[in-house]
Amino acid sequence: MIEIGHEATVLFQGDSITDAGRSRQDDNDLGRGYPALVAAWYAALHPEKRVRFINRGISGNRAKDLRGRWQSDCLDLHPTLVSILIGINDTWRRYDSGDPTSAEEYESHFRAILELVRDDLHAQIMVLEPFSLPVPADRATWRVDLDPKIAVARALAREFGATFVPLDGLFAAAAAERFARLAPERK
Repeated sequence: MIEIGHEATVLFQGDSITDAGRSRQDDNDLGRGYPALVAAWYAALHPEKRVRFINRGISGNRAKDLRGRWQSDCLDLHPTLVSILIGINDTWRRYDSGDPTSAEEYESHFRAILELVRDDLHAQIMVLEPFSLPVPADRATWRVDLDPKIAVARALAREFGATFVPLDGLFAAAAAERFARLAPERK
């Protein structure tokens, strides 16, 4: 269970899904994605807590990139809660540029990041499951690479006592429901 105290700092970390066009010059600009939505909702529901939200997602990043910038883009910010969504680019690079990341390599980098959060910050951790939508059709072939990384994210979340958000499952269910509603229109 996530507990956000007064004047806490929440850090969003990840790739383009987290980045969402954020400003690199203004930490108050969270971009146009889920970090901005979460911050707006939380501030509206709990204005008295004066929680600071920071987005340091970077488009194209993989777990190894996140690990490489972890000191400046996490530890130096002293967050009390770290939300991490990373992994789809670790899969995508296999297919778009022939530069795969094994599940073992992904786990090694992700584990190192989580150890630093636990040991150096003693911060709460939220792991968001990497995901792929079922469109375009070639994404189905990505499952062979992505599914082991999803299993790693789940196992690490359990091991580190992190709050886990099962995005792949949630989005798969939402997509299936949407496609089922569209099916009569296609006939």
